[in-house]
Amino acid sequence: MLLMSGGGVTGERMTGRYRPVLYAEFLHYMRHGEADGRTKNGFALAGLVASDGALAMGVMGAHTANAGKIYFPGGTPDLDDLVDGRVDLAGSVRRELGEETGLRTDEVTFDDGFWLYEDDKRLAFTKIVRSPLAGDALRQTILGRLAAEAQPELADIHLVRSADDLIPERMPAFQLAFCEWWLAGGAAEAAQPG
Repeated sequence: MLLMSGGGVTGERMTGRYRPVLYAEFLHYMRHGEADGRTKNGFALAGLVASDGALAMGVMGAHTANAGKIYFPGGTPDLDDLVDGRVDLAGSVRRELGEETGLRTDEVTFDDGFWLYEDDKRLAFTKIVRSPLAGDALRQTILGRLAAEAQPELADIHLVRSADDLIPERMPAFQLAFCEWWLAGGAAEAAQPG
């Protein structure tokens, strides 16, 4: 696992340094460690959007560390995400999307840039990923691919079309913040060129 140490945002550019940690150390820090103002879990998510505007999120399987939680496919970068000495968050999004949903990169399109959420321990970089399928068809496609796996990471796909579909007790703050932004007009903002 790679944790970010230091860094910050200048204009529209985020810079920081990552350091490798063991998974157990990462879990301990995220659950019990004191925020030090510098160390962050800087991770990327695939903000999966169906053609009808529905947001498609994974419901984490019972065997995972975040069982029952609902959020976009993604994860903390690891050494596989290093490219020429840099952490490739866009590559991490592509990898995690495929691993968690079975979707191939040629089946979706990726918007430029990331939407950023920050709290005392996290930097959640969400890349909007668009599917040509409507929400229900996208959900069924992913569930069909998950059914072929021996132990899929996701137990289900949860669609968000309105505030009625938000489940605050199961959605982390970074996921709720993105959904609220999207539902309040972020969808129109993200559709604008440039």
